[in-house]
Amino acid sequence: MYKLEGHSDLARDPKTNSILNVNTTEYEQYVARRSVKNEEIEKSQNVEQELADLKSEMNEIKSLLKELVNGN
Repeated sequence: MYKLEGHSDLARDPKTNSILNVNTTEYEQYVARRSVKNEEIEKSQNVEQELADLKSEMNEIKSLLKELVNGN
């Protein structure tokens, strides 16, 4: 690895010529932030699915009540 001039946390891989972040603390913080974000997205998707299920159930109840009122 070759250090990049002016960037203490970055290094260049001589084999692939790619630039890498060599600051492990920063990387661990990134992974933690990504994990929290993924959990929030999953929670939001679960809430949306539950809301859709409730809407469907309410429509079914509404339909059954209409049938009951009409005497069918």
